[in-house]
Amino acid sequence: MFELSDAQIGSWVSSFVLPLFRIAALLMVMPIIGTQLVPTRVRLYLSLAISVVLVPTLPPMPLVDSISLQAFMFIAQEILIGVMLGFVLQLFFHVFVVAGQILAMQMGLGFASMVDPANGISVPVIGQYFTMLVTLLFLAMNGHLVVFEVLAESFLTLPPGSGLQVDHYWEIATKLGWVMGAALIIVLPAVTALLVVNIAFGVMTRAAPQLNIFSIGFPLTLVLGMVIVWISMADILSHYQALASEALIMLRELARAS
Repeated sequence: MFELSDAQIGSWVSSFVLPLFRIAALLMVMPIIGTQLVPTRVRLYLSLAISVVLVPTLPPMPLVDSISLQAFMFIAQEILIGVMLGFVLQLFFHVFVVAGQILAMQMGLGFASMVDPANGISVPVIGQYFTMLVTLLFLAMNGHLVVFEVLAESFLTLPPGSGLQVDHYWEIATKLGWVMGAALIIVLPAVTALLVVNIAFGVMTRAAPQLNIFSIGFPLTLVLGMVIVWISMADILSHYQALASEALIMLRELARAS
């Protein structure tokens, strides 16, 4: 009869299950793969496949009793690391979502919303357009491969059972407030142009009070807003490269032990 000892079970848990939880946590939270567009079963199968490929290349894991409190603490630590890595990527994607929402509100298109199939919520059309644009750019520039590379390196720089340094992660957390600032930088030229348009309509209303500004200004603001968005797309790639580099560098710093 085939029997497994406690040491063998503990070795199997530490060598395969601990990396699996970190990989699965990242895939459940990160954009694109962690959205509602990808079924949970597919994400679990992908986590198993990555674990099978990655585990033989990892250094020896610490032995732990499979049903002890220490094992549950190690599993919780791996889930926390994976969630933090995915959360940084979510913040990077939401920079463009917030930028689209700010721009839509300024051009009077905030009422035109649609259901985001990735998150299951209603967002302005401009925000959804920016989301699809950054998703395509992220995949076209192999950003997902860089994320998997950082994930593989994290098992060397931050092996399971090594413990988390609170000061290091608190320092990283203080840098995550760049979402709103980065979104404002992206849409600042367009918002400034729309502000000039609104000021011009205000001057027209002051000069000719009998002019119905709502029937003229609202559709004209929409048309000029679409033209401004079209012109601003010429500079979106430079903003994406700068923000993507900052987000991936932050992701690599997060995966460091110190």
